[in-house]
Amino acid sequence: MSSLVLGFQEMEKTQLMLVGGKGLNLGELSKIQGIQVPEGFCVTTVGYQKAIEDNDSFQGLLDQLTMLKTGDREQIGEISQKIRQIIMEVEIPSDVVSAVADYLSRFGEEHAYAVRSSATAEDLPHASFAGQQDTYLNIIGKEAILEHIRKCWASLFTDRAVIYRIQNGFDHRQVYLSVIVQKMVFPQASGILFTADPITGNRKLLSIDASFGLGEALVSGLVSADCYKVQDDQITDRMIAAKKLAIYAREEGGTETVPIDADQQKTQTLTDQQILQLARIGREIETHFGKPQDIEWCLADDIFYIVQSRPITTLFPIPKANDQENHVYISVGHQQMMTDPIRPLGLSFFLLTTNAPMRKAGGRLFVDIAQQLASPSSRNMLLNMMGQHDPLMKDAIMNIIERGDFIKLLPNEKEAPRPVRGNTAMPEQFENNPSIVSELIKKNQTSIEELKQNIQTKSGSDLFDFILEDIQELKRILFDPQSTATFMAAMNASTWMNEKMNEWLDEKNVADTLSQSVPNNITSEMGLALLDVADVIRPYPEVIHFLQNVKDDNFLDELDQFDGGRETRDAFHAFLTKYGMRCAGEIDITRTRWSENPMILVPLILGNIKNFEPHAGKRKFEQGLRVALEKEKELLDRLKQLPDGEQKAKETKQKIDLIRNFIGYREYPKYGMINRYFVYKQALLKEAEQLVKAGLIHEKEDIYYLTFEEFRETVRTNKLDYQLINKQKDEYKLYEKLTTPRVITSDGETLSGAYKRENLPAGAIAGLPVSAGVIEGRARVLLNMEDADLEEGDILVTSFTDPSWTPLFVSIKGLVTEVGGLMTHGAVIAREYGLPAVVGVEHATKLIQDGQRIRVNGTEGYIEIL
Repeated sequence: MSSLVLGFQEMEKTQLMLVGGKGLNLGELSKIQGIQVPEGFCVTTVGYQKAIEDNDSFQGLLDQLTMLKTGDREQIGEISQKIRQIIMEVEIPSDVVSAVADYLSRFGEEHAYAVRSSATAEDLPHASFAGQQDTYLNIIGKEAILEHIRKCWASLFTDRAVIYRIQNGFDHRQVYLSVIVQKMVFPQASGILFTADPITGNRKLLSIDASFGLGEALVSGLVSADCYKVQDDQITDRMIAAKKLAIYAREEGGTETVPIDADQQKTQTLTDQQILQLARIGREIETHFGKPQDIEWCLADDIFYIVQSRPITTLFPIPKANDQENHVYISVGHQQMMTDPIRPLGLSFFLLTTNAPMRKAGGRLFVDIAQQLASPSSRNMLLNMMGQHDPLMKDAIMNIIERGDFIKLLPNEKEAPRPVRGNTAMPEQFENNPSIVSELIKKNQTSIEELKQNIQTKSGSDLFDFILEDIQELKRILFDPQSTATFMAAMNASTWMNEKMNEWLDEKNVADTLSQSVPNNITSEMGLALLDVADVIRPYPEVIHFLQNVKDDNFLDELDQFDGGRETRDAFHAFLTKYGMRCAGEIDITRTRWSENPMILVPLILGNIKNFEPHAGKRKFEQGLRVALEKEKELLDRLKQLPDGEQKAKETKQKIDLIRNFIGYREYPKYGMINRYFVYKQALLKEAEQLVKAGLIHEKEDIYYLTFEEFRETVRTNKLDYQLINKQKDEYKLYEKLTTPRVITSDGETLSGAYKRENLPAGAIAGLPVSAGVIEGRARVLLNMEDADLEEGDILVTSFTDPSWTPLFVSIKGLVTEVGGLMTHGAVIAREYGLPAVVGVEHATKLIQDGQRIRVNGTEGYIEIL
């Protein structure tokens, strides 16, 4: 067995770096009993490396290529072209030539072969790289095959392959190419088989695309294919396409495109029997590899040949259950305003903090609601809650319920357990006393100060025990019945206000106006506090100039050299002392906090200096308060004119007081939690520094890729297999590319739901109205807070906002998000700042383009592109 060329049967599972992803999978396929794989061999990456290793021009160009970014299209094109030219002219090493000749003589040099690229960064579990390198069909003769081996090597440097590697963080120097030489099959039909439905993700539904001739016509998009769906050995759907062309192999080599006879164009490519036979082959291959597969097949002389199988990398993983029952999982991220993946340490902390029964999948958290759906009463309660919170999630769940067979109702109204979020039982009469909030806040702050003192004395295993103990204290505070009852009183009062004012005065969403500039909202106060920081810096042009050009993370230490530098530093420190534990995606303890990188705040402060006059924070708060109090007076005056008006006005005044006294506190429990998380994090990073010194990890951030228990065990035993961190880093990279489904079933089917709305203006984009009012302005589509370059009057369009985005809210006139509900943070702050807002808008960041003029109707819940 030579290391230059390996037959499919000779390959080992460990030889990815020799034969590439495609070659490795073909080697595996050829060993499955009963699966037909056309014979062939692999010219390993050793041949490629031998051919180019001493070529100085190649190495020089590679150095240049390594410096480029995806935007440098022209330079990428020029350098890649030169590299391909060098490879096409390179001499294939003589020992590679003789090894290829040896294998060709075994299989028959007179045969036609497919010559296919197999890169070491291809068909991997976390990056498919599908179609990035070239394939050549029907190549006959040793010289032609050697020529096409060179062409395959060169295809490692097509523009698209180079750009794809840059985008996915692969080093050009670390990616090698092997070449598969495989006997040609001359098929009557070919296509692709997915062992899970690529559209819905349903693992029980196979999807087969089929067309006449070679599969190239299908892959290149030249023809439409028939599509068949198979579930449980039954064909559940078939779509027969008009197939006007096919690609066939020519006798003398190469391929040709041939028109298909008119009477054959609408013929089913495969018979029903063949469809079911192919489906069974697909399931065998899937079982062998242990995960859903994307399989290339061809049919010749009534035999199905498999020419490739790779994992489907776009499927969202299914949360694990301990039984074979049907389950329905809803996304926690859509409720927490953080649909990005969370690193293992972050997931551990959130799971330790919650009382709800959660499952992990794809770096996200889900709650299993199957038992609730099985009981009519808890089902109705859940659907009512969802209707207010996230109508898209409700619609997705309704889709499952309406099928009737996925979730069976329990007999005799047996009650299902409900997810717990503390004791939310509401006292009949809630004491309307504002001091309740200040007491709760004081209790929380005292507890955090004690934590900061006590944790300083802990290290090693003691620290982990201490944190576990303190998390019980965090949960006591977070799920304190009085705390929950306080903001629930305000939320219930808001619902009452909206319903009654609509009924009595024909006015919608009045609670939104009444919620402006309420006391004790830690998150909206943060946005105004950053305006105050801008006020401190505004008189000092030298400091402003310095901040406009600063690149160094330690910029706060350099401020003293400027007039106003000390004042600026003090203002920064005061802000960070109160809010520095916050950041985007803050429920993930591993995310970089503002205190860890204050640079994140600099563009926001500079924007505030540019967009606002001095004392804007105070003015904004006073204006909101004035609007709310005027609204209150107007409502009470109008109510008194009605029959039984005095009583109606009295009830309404009570509800307004509940809203204004308590709705601001809605933001505090999470602030307390994030505060504690940051204290834990700082202590754990000190432990990580010890692990770096001991050589167990490379950098302290490596601990983010360990669960709490794995980290604890590493500290206890002073042992760690670093492969665990590498594996979990790779998984996280894969998860970053996935979109979180609102709802996913135990079959892997993902559902997103739709709005059922009438009377929308033509072309309007529907969402959930969460903050009343109508506003027109320029759309600023932002995916990262750090990219913010806002001007007053802009409308922010983004995927989701958590409290860290609040400093941007002072600059905008309206808000549109893809994720969100009536009581999520963005909605609460939008109402308090008086910003019209529509949330839960599917694909908003794609449907609306940056710079477009749009109208946001936060009362009815839609957006119009003007």
